[in-house]
Amino acid sequence: MRSFRCLLLALLLGYAGVSFGARVDTLAIPSAVMHKTYRANVVLPNAYAKQKKASFPVLYLLHGATGHYSDWLAKTPDKQLVHRLADQYNLIIVMPEGEAFAWYIDSPVNPTSQFETYITQEVIQKIDQTYRTVRDRKGRVITGLSMGGHGALYLSARHPDLFCAAGSMSGAVDISTARWKQNPEEAKRLTERFEPIVGPVGANLETYLSPYMVLPLADKLKANGLPLIIDCGVDDFLIEPNRELHRRLVYNATPHEYTERPGAHTWEYWENSLPFHALFFAKILRANAVLVP
Repeated sequence: MRSFRCLLLALLLGYAGVSFGARVDTLAIPSAVMHKTYRANVVLPNAYAKQKKASFPVLYLLHGATGHYSDWLAKTPDKQLVHRLADQYNLIIVMPEGEAFAWYIDSPVNPTSQFETYITQEVIQKIDQTYRTVRDRKGRVITGLSMGGHGALYLSARHPDLFCAAGSMSGAVDISTARWKQNPEEAKRLTERFEPIVGPVGANLETYLSPYMVLPLADKLKANGLPLIIDCGVDDFLIEPNRELHRRLVYNATPHEYTERPGAHTWEYWENSLPFHALFFAKILRANAVLVP
């Protein structure tokens, strides 16, 4: 009996020492501009519940085309990746909805597709109202994969007052598809998918889509001075647009980290990439004195 009690006590003491780790909220975020309500996943670090008076920096993590807000939690091979990074760096990680093919822009032809306004005004405002965040650009960073990589660079370039750093993983930084590795039939189908959000595409696709692309924003990225981290797999069909962006940033002397790694347009690649982005951002947030110890 005595040995049983000793065992029970040991189990209880061990249980008390367990850290339950990051918590995931699913938050409804209404959009007045689009007259819809979307959802976002919000990962809160374990420290959020323990340090009641602390304000936490926020990483906005965007999904890719054909995806939705839950992708980063549901599709990475390691389903605890985002949780661990939130705990490791004491970050709130927000994964908002960007629709399957909306590109994080304000559509000039479709009033129900206004995702630049939604992310930069409505999502950030809701997160700051709901959680103990650092309510200043020095405590916000943004990155994403593919369409979300485009979105992160595009939004940060146009709204440098909101973010202190930005990144892109396998980003579709040239949405004209001119530099994509794909066959003509795929290119034609993709071009047709743009028409509901930008209108009828003219003969010169690159010129028509230029206002919504990252490549022409290279000088804006330099002027803003935000730290940037960009990477892409060498077997990715988007490798050439990323190399072109890198060349333009080198040419205009924009400081940035650029990496090519083995890999393609896959969740295995992005699972490997995200920790590098988190580390990059953590250094900046630490320098801004906003990381929670």
